[in-house]
Amino acid sequence: MGKGYSTESIREKLISSLEDSVTGMSGVELSKKVGVNRITMSKYLKVFAAEGLLRQKNIGNVTLWFLEPGQESFNFPDDYFKISPIFLDYLVKGTDEQTHSLIRNCLHSGATTDRLILEVIFPAIDYVQNLYDAGKIGTAELSLLKTTISKSFQIFNQIPIVSDPKKNVVVIAADSQSILISEAASAAYHSDSWKVSHLGDMSFAIDVLFDLDFQKLIGKIWKQKPGMLLVVVFSNSDEGLNFFANSINPIKDKSGKHMKLALCGKISKKSKINSDLVSEKLDDILQWSKTVSQNLK
Repeated sequence: MGKGYSTESIREKLISSLEDSVTGMSGVELSKKVGVNRITMSKYLKVFAAEGLLRQKNIGNVTLWFLEPGQESFNFPDDYFKISPIFLDYLVKGTDEQTHSLIRNCLHSGATTDRLILEVIFPAIDYVQNLYDAGKIGTAELSLLKTTISKSFQIFNQIPIVSDPKKNVVVIAADSQSILISEAASAAYHSDSWKVSHLGDMSFAIDVLFDLDFQKLIGKIWKQKPGMLLVVVFSNSDEGLNFFANSINPIKDKSGKHMKLALCGKISKKSKINSDLVSEKLDDILQWSKTVSQNLK
């Protein structure tokens, strides 16, 4: 598209041209401002609108273009430190549109999914919980902010990725408090070409029949047993990790060395849980998963 033009340079020039414009600009005005012909400009405007950078408003026969909220020019990796405070500010004081537009803008500006998840969005979970614990927000606002964070993770899941049939992962939240971290993990796995089966909050399934139900599920999603199957359980308590580990380990033993179990949560020193990895840190889980998949023969 537009031989001789750089998509990133066009993006930066559009942001620069529109960032202070209250009334918007027409395609003709933008083509002159940016320095490309009208046909090429029209194609870029449609692409950037589809990406969420721009929005349009039709007034009579004229189409005016505006920047979506939260759009500015970023350069990565230099600007990661700028994004986290902006994200938190939009999350608490702004709107869903500003928060999610910022994430899309970062992605289109060259930010990596892993770093956005681990350095920008994931820390917001603790930040919001701390606001609630300190009495600065109520239950209703806590739920609203958590929903906004959840929708932020879904942005990554909407990016088309060709999954690797040899990399299969089942992600489980053992309780409602672990839903967001499980969603963060699922988004990260998706971006790394894993075939993700995210089960969400499975606390309602803690009973004697779970192992049978889970074995049936494994038979469907890993029917031909290509590559490996990784099961990752997130829990806010020892009890949750213990239950799912005890239910999944017998299935893992029968399935062979290509099925792995990782547990993420706070575990007391007295607790003895059998798994391939136990960690309180999401980035440890993700890094270990990459290493295991790379070492798969």
